[in-house]
Amino acid sequence: MVKPAALSHVLGAARIDRYTGRKKGAWMRIYLTVIDDTPEALIALRFAARRAVKTGGGVEILALLPPLEFIPFGGVQATIEDEQQRHAEGLVARAAGTLLEESGVRPSITVRSGDGPKVIRAMIAENPQIAALVLGAAADGTPGALVTHFAADVGALPVPLMIVPGGLSAEAIDRLS
Repeated sequence: MVKPAALSHVLGAARIDRYTGRKKGAWMRIYLTVIDDTPEALIALRFAARRAVKTGGGVEILALLPPLEFIPFGGVQATIEDEQQRHAEGLVARAAGTLLEESGVRPSITVRSGDGPKVIRAMIAENPQIAALVLGAAADGTPGALVTHFAADVGALPVPLMIVPGGLSAEAIDRLS
């Protein structure tokens, strides 16, 4: 007779990590969001955090540094790049602090330089746990460059695209997420 304990690996019995409370080896659903100086980025971040809490997932915050044109004076280019890096790190730090304080979610943080859509596609390709790309649309006018780009090509994305309307209140986001 086979003992039940001997079948635990066959039946997929869960072993719980005592530090995280999650099943060991469990797949974590990650919501990728892009942070910048716009109000809609914070709205998308709030939505992603609420989804992560409700699904037992996580949040990846990406800050994009736009590529610079070559400047022949190396010191000037280095100064501009350094300022961009510090600005992006400040944005991400504030966003991560707000996220942790409001929802208890400790996000992963990435700062990358390059063409936004290419960087985002590369991140999704590199991390199979990314379950959705969450972007915020501007409340007025055009929805924003990333929303416009990815909405036009949504059928080719390997993950769902979630577009959060920029005019939603915090209460509406909490209710809808």
